[in-house]
Amino acid sequence: MFVAAGISAATISSASPIQFVEHPDAIIVMLNTTANATMQLSSAPAMRGRVMAIFLAIALGGTPIGAPFVGWVADTFGPRWSLGVGAASGILAALVCVNYLVKHRRLRVWIEGARLRFSIERGESNTQRSP
Repeated sequence: MFVAAGISAATISSASPIQFVEHPDAIIVMLNTTANATMQLSSAPAMRGRVMAIFLAIALGGTPIGAPFVGWVADTFGPRWSLGVGAASGILAALVCVNYLVKHRRLRVWIEGARLRFSIERGESNTQRSP
């Protein structure tokens, strides 16, 4: 949910000829707060600290890698292109996650009526585990 909403906010902001979203930073803060609360509420109390540490390491650890590149794109091509690069990186990350879920966690996606449905089979995954 967090990834899809963030991607859509960045895509709308970069692709529109006029300023479609008045304050995209407010949307991002709201999405970050929602993702933070969802991560904390959906993890076991004993694992909550570890889950949040991984979440923050991924969220904050990507900044030193991507920020110089996105800054160069903004200086060279303009701010709309930098938002587009951010949206493209989010789409790429979502595709990598879906690819992993399909291959290793048996994600199934189908259309039922006018709705998109998905499920992940329970049980052993496709990967071999060593004892």
